[in-house]
Amino acid sequence: MADMDEFRDMFFVECDELLEVLATGLRQIEEPGSDVETVHAVFRAVHSVKGGAAAFGLTTLVTFAHRFETVLDLVRSDKLDVTPQIMALLHRCSDCLTDLVATARSGQEADAAQVDGLMTELAALIDTDTPEETTFEFTPISLDFDAPLSFDPITPPAASLLVQMTPTFQLYRSGNDPLALLNALQKLGDAEIDLDCDGVALLEDWSAEHPGLSWRVRLTGAATQTDVMSVFEFVEDCCTLSIRLMSDDAPPPPPPVEEAPVIATEIAAVADVVRDTPTAAPARTVQQADNAQAAPTIRVALDRVDRLMNMIGELVIKEAMLSQVIQTAGLHEQPDVIAGLDAIRQLASDIQESVMAIRAQPLKLVFQRMHRILREAADATGKPVRMITIGEQTEVDKTMIERLVEPLTHMIRNSVDHGLEDSVTRQRRGKPQEGTITLSAAHRSGRVQIEVSDDGGGINRAKVRQIAEDRGLIVPGANLSPAEIDQLLFLPGFSSKDEVSALSGRGVGLDVVRREIMGLGGRVMIQSTEGQGTTFSIALPLTLAVVEGMLIQLGDQTMVLPITAVQETLRPENTMLHGVGHGSQLLSNRGELIPIIDLCNSFGVTQPAGDPDAGVLIVVETDSRKRAAFRVDAIFDQRQVVIKSLEQNYGRVPGVSAATILGDGKIALIIDPEEILLSMSNDQGRRMAAMASNG
Repeated sequence: MADMDEFRDMFFVECDELLEVLATGLRQIEEPGSDVETVHAVFRAVHSVKGGAAAFGLTTLVTFAHRFETVLDLVRSDKLDVTPQIMALLHRCSDCLTDLVATARSGQEADAAQVDGLMTELAALIDTDTPEETTFEFTPISLDFDAPLSFDPITPPAASLLVQMTPTFQLYRSGNDPLALLNALQKLGDAEIDLDCDGVALLEDWSAEHPGLSWRVRLTGAATQTDVMSVFEFVEDCCTLSIRLMSDDAPPPPPPVEEAPVIATEIAAVADVVRDTPTAAPARTVQQADNAQAAPTIRVALDRVDRLMNMIGELVIKEAMLSQVIQTAGLHEQPDVIAGLDAIRQLASDIQESVMAIRAQPLKLVFQRMHRILREAADATGKPVRMITIGEQTEVDKTMIERLVEPLTHMIRNSVDHGLEDSVTRQRRGKPQEGTITLSAAHRSGRVQIEVSDDGGGINRAKVRQIAEDRGLIVPGANLSPAEIDQLLFLPGFSSKDEVSALSGRGVGLDVVRREIMGLGGRVMIQSTEGQGTTFSIALPLTLAVVEGMLIQLGDQTMVLPITAVQETLRPENTMLHGVGHGSQLLSNRGELIPIIDLCNSFGVTQPAGDPDAGVLIVVETDSRKRAAFRVDAIFDQRQVVIKSLEQNYGRVPGVSAATILGDGKIALIIDPEEILLSMSNDQGRRMAAMASNG
């Protein structure tokens, strides 16, 4: 039973990959210049899902997949034209197949109404004059290892084809049955089939990855090599196959052996076919390269990798403590000690990067799920929309993948429902009738930047302000900048829809986006141009465990400033400082006026006695492209620090994103530069920013 559960889990993992191929292939079919091989790949994906589902008795999944692949077979044989309506149906069938796999995995009941409706639509596309093939059902067979398996053996004529088939583990894993292939070969002519089990290991040495079974088929009749290859068209990557011409008096060749001899035997077989049959179709060989060439992989539970990442964090803390002990003991001038400490620090960094690479996964799977969200939102609103994805291979930490689905779902729905105009309005404004949403991702300045852009009408800031005032979210007549009005969209309970629909009107949406992204240590920003569109930008850290930081002193406190936000550090001359307003200053640096923020005042830390203008200025730039100069008392060091959540262990602190443990065992707060700059929302701060932009 445990083995069956393991195979079932492996089947569903395989389904995830096949469904990804299906969704990608359907989108490629819609693109100009798509070839027939894309249709074949889509067909094979559905066929493989059906075959595996049959092995586990998932009747509903098998029945739906069978009718789905029947329609796909009509498409690939050019019996059914691919129209926009057909593609819309195929996309909905792909979504339904995904749901059926999910319900089969969880043991829940499928949506019978959805399945029946799509089955009816698919049936309407199938030619009634061509009866639909019987759904494949998996039937276990018993094998007699003491006698050859044969089907009506006859004496072959003077010439025949000898087919050598050795299935690999992938063929059985995908739910295909060698018996079905042998039956298909039998339909091509008279077949004499022998089972070769010499390659099967003893029971104690047997491995599922190397089944070892092989079949030799001597085929007589009018069948050609091309006919034989068509039988293995959809399993050609799951078996080792060789085909050669034989005469009646030629002895059968020995079965192929492992690795290189297999390749050599196949090359010789192809040479024989080409030499002996000059009018035959071009020879082809199929071999399974996964076992011989691909790098070996293992499946590891995510919690084990998480524990390893936590231990690396503790290693970083211990390295900082060791450095502190060396400093206290006066050994920091010993070359051997410093060299050893540097080696440990470098090793910890290399291990961390290696584990991050293990945890990193591309955003492709999340982006593909957004295509379905877009289709559902477009159907609900009646707006024609298309999506463009950029940077699908951008990698993020595994723990972020699933937690990004809900925020991106809200943002896609918001862009379709609120951002894009209806077709009539778009035509009146000279825009294409079909709206466009662009979903992109890239690595920038040590962070992951994800953007959702639309070419809609932009944010109606007057309307947003009025709604916020009516609902008591802001004081009427408050002096707000355009950026601050945009930020009102993230307030809990804000909604610009009066009616309740499937997408909007319940007062839940962008506040969820901000909360989820902040929970990942990231930030979400808005940029909007009226009449042209809106862009939501999400900035995420590369990892949730370790950050490169600059240790700074504020009074008697030690804090950490993330190095990704730091532009430069300097000790300004008096000529570079300009007073403005009451106690505020600007830094003149390379022809630019930058607001100065005293972090001691921001955090209420008592400043040491002395010149208030003394200290060091750290010029920072946030993800929203805002710049400021932070005044600190001193800079200690730059090092990796382990991120510890404050909200889980204590509570939220304004201007602080997390905390860490220093080498001396003390706790240091990790500063959030974005929130520090956002706190400059008073009139004085806005005047300073305006002067800086006009300077």
